[in-house]
Amino acid sequence: MEVILNGRDLTIEQVVAVAREGAKVVLSEEAKKAVKKAREYVDRKLSEKAIIYGLTTGFGKFSDIFISEDETKPLQKNLIKSHSCGMGEPLPTETVRAAMLLRCNALGRGNSGIRLEALQTLIDMLNAGVHPQIPEKGSLGASGDLAPLSHMVLVMIGEGHAEYKGEILTGKQAMEKAGIPTIELAAKEGLALINGTPIMTAIGCLAVYDARNLAKTADIVGAMTCEAQLGIKKAFDHKIHDLRGHKGQKDVAANLLNILKDSNLAFDTNPNKVQDAYTIRCMPQIHGASRDAIDYVWDAVTREINAVTDNPIIFPDDDEVISGGNFHGQPMALAFDFLGIAVAEFADVSERRIERMVNPQLSNGLPAFLTKHSGVDSGFMIAQYSAASMVSENKIYAHPASVDSIPSSANQEDHVSMGTTAARTAKMILDNSQKVLGIELFTAYQALYLRGKDKLSSATRAVFDYISKSVAPVDEDVIMHYEMVKFDKMVKANEIVKVAEKVCGKLL
Repeated sequence: MEVILNGRDLTIEQVVAVAREGAKVVLSEEAKKAVKKAREYVDRKLSEKAIIYGLTTGFGKFSDIFISEDETKPLQKNLIKSHSCGMGEPLPTETVRAAMLLRCNALGRGNSGIRLEALQTLIDMLNAGVHPQIPEKGSLGASGDLAPLSHMVLVMIGEGHAEYKGEILTGKQAMEKAGIPTIELAAKEGLALINGTPIMTAIGCLAVYDARNLAKTADIVGAMTCEAQLGIKKAFDHKIHDLRGHKGQKDVAANLLNILKDSNLAFDTNPNKVQDAYTIRCMPQIHGASRDAIDYVWDAVTREINAVTDNPIIFPDDDEVISGGNFHGQPMALAFDFLGIAVAEFADVSERRIERMVNPQLSNGLPAFLTKHSGVDSGFMIAQYSAASMVSENKIYAHPASVDSIPSSANQEDHVSMGTTAARTAKMILDNSQKVLGIELFTAYQALYLRGKDKLSSATRAVFDYISKSVAPVDEDVIMHYEMVKFDKMVKANEIVKVAEKVCGKLL
């Protein structure tokens, strides 16, 4: 697969293909012309000795200090070195690749003033697999992701460290082994490369992609629990959901009816009960609200991955350079806080469904903790503990990062977004929520084994049989951790969605 960049129509799916599958990247001819045109304009302004922020001035609080033409190259190099202030563990390779891609796409619009050869260097690094070591902490999301992006650029100039073919090398060594010449940054290039939101957006882009997949997984797992609980399908009737009108709610209700359409455990009515508890009955309302939030974030991220977010921004056709604030991460900060909250709710309701299956007072006749040997075996008692622990942890992570701000750069940057923190915490919430839904899947699998798999719907039977290939039902206590890890991997790989959709068709 090849992804052609023009700065305008990159998709989230293409970001995932480059980040995770190693798809190659090419700059379009249109983009090359735009980049060259902008650079010619920058060079003309430099020759005219025009006073333009970031070209012939210092940065931040030093914007009122004029920089002569012979000082512009040292200015750019010093910018990268001094701003390389990241701390913590390196970002995952997939995040680094996504961030490199997003920076290339933005620079390809032709509003940043970078030389084509400098942009091509970053594309060559991405295609060759030279992955800068970028510490995860240190961005305020204010003037963009200055600190982490500086670590990316260090490798372009032969500094810092990079991973290449599984080996951590100095930036100079990695570039030499990959056969990519290092560059000397020209005027404006350092600022163009580090001023913007690609780190937070890369983290959040991959997270929202996985969150959309998790939404389908949640519906399938919830349907299996509904069967285990002898649930009432009538609550998913489209007539009541049409009356409220929320798309996510209607889609979840349709999915549940589709998944459960030929079940012999879940029926339209149940003579032994009038209605189910909220965690079963209100799945469309709960899952659906999270879906609507995820869709909002998806749309916001789609705009951001095609946005120009550095500063100043160059408009060659208008003979104008405008110093603005597109680097500010607020649009992404709010979106990623919302994403974290939305995904946390999948885990929140999932853990309560787990409790209904393991608690004999709530399980509609299932044995306590889903074990045949109560007392001797503890069954799924502590699996629920583990889920509850991660749900509680999510409540801490879900505190919105965007409500915080701390001034920087001598109060020049007096409001910051904390967008990268929002993205990172959303990713942590996502990981916990995937694990909790994996535990529910394990629990539902055990409960349905006890109910009798011959009674399952076609879709849930297919999922049950798929699980059975690698996990045996628990007839006596086992080391649960090993089995729970298998379910976490199933959820993260989107495996049960693929299995279910082969039977019931594409889920909404």
